[in-house]
Amino acid sequence: DMDAFVASVEQRDNPDLQGKPVAVGGGGTRGVVAAASYEARKFGVRSAMSGRMAQQKCPHLIFVNSNFKKYKLVSAIIKSIFKEYTDLIEPLSLDEAYLDVTHTKKGAPSATLIAEEIRARILEQTNLTASAGISYCKFLAKIASDENKPNGQFVITPDHAQDFIDTLPITKFFGIGKSMAEKMHKMGVFFGKDLKPYDLADMKIRFGKSGEYYYNICRGIDNRRVNPSRERKSLGAERTFKNDLTLNELPEKLKNIAEEVYKRKQKSKFTAKTLTVKIKYQDFTQVTRSKTSFDEIKSQNEIYDKAIELLYSEELKDSVRLIGITLSNEIKKEKPSQLTLKL
Repeated sequence: DMDAFVASVEQRDNPDLQGKPVAVGGGGTRGVVAAASYEARKFGVRSAMSGRMAQQKCPHLIFVNSNFKKYKLVSAIIKSIFKEYTDLIEPLSLDEAYLDVTHTKKGAPSATLIAEEIRARILEQTNLTASAGISYCKFLAKIASDENKPNGQFVITPDHAQDFIDTLPITKFFGIGKSMAEKMHKMGVFFGKDLKPYDLADMKIRFGKSGEYYYNICRGIDNRRVNPSRERKSLGAERTFKNDLTLNELPEKLKNIAEEVYKRKQKSKFTAKTLTVKIKYQDFTQVTRSKTSFDEIKSQNEIYDKAIELLYSEELKDSVRLIGITLSNEIKKEKPSQLTLKL
């Protein structure tokens, strides 16, 4: 897991930004923070925060425009280092991935030593620091990667895993968000050990499909494999506008977004049959509307027509600050089966 990746890349490339609070994204009344340096985080600046609020929290905050192509190039260098050690790599984002080094291609037969070596290689080739979590399962490795940030690593061995989980605040559990944490707090659940008295059936009643996951992880059970061919689940594009849009301006802006979504769809060869439109107003209230087709949504015109239909299925207000289109619900293409002839 890279340390404040996007902001660190900008600080690396501009010495004047080093040691200073930096936010990548837009400042002012319309902008949104995409990433923040550790210096900015000390003031409470976080990603997805409005530029105005970030500036209030940190008056001397420096805003930098994002450069996705540059981040992607750096990410490719990091991934090439990973590939020297294992082919079992599951990317979570440009700056984070799971690696299975059970049968490593090089280096010492120790996950801890391999993590140290990979971090040193990343620093050498990119001049950026990375942190690592080492454990026997993905859930614990993910949590461990945050324990000694920045520029550190943390190991959770099988012998110590249960003690670690028992004393871990459920707010730190990967997969438990703010609203779920509040629900658990009302149940008297504050640490991992507080989940263990509930049996599997009770967990499913209380938490639905997630119940089995919570039941297992509080016991250190996570059998998910590192999946190098993890499939894309959605594809989309959205725009935040400098000035609020009136209702008359929406169709043209939506058309531009539909064009961008179509380009991304063609490039990734993503096939989907569900389209979602997102609308965010000046007061930050948000509405989403979705529609699923029987067949693949193929053309740019089809994306736009369905998006317009969904847009006007909602009673719209003036002062739209953001609109977006997302394709999801991928169509699985069956592999042709080979017939076996009995002779």
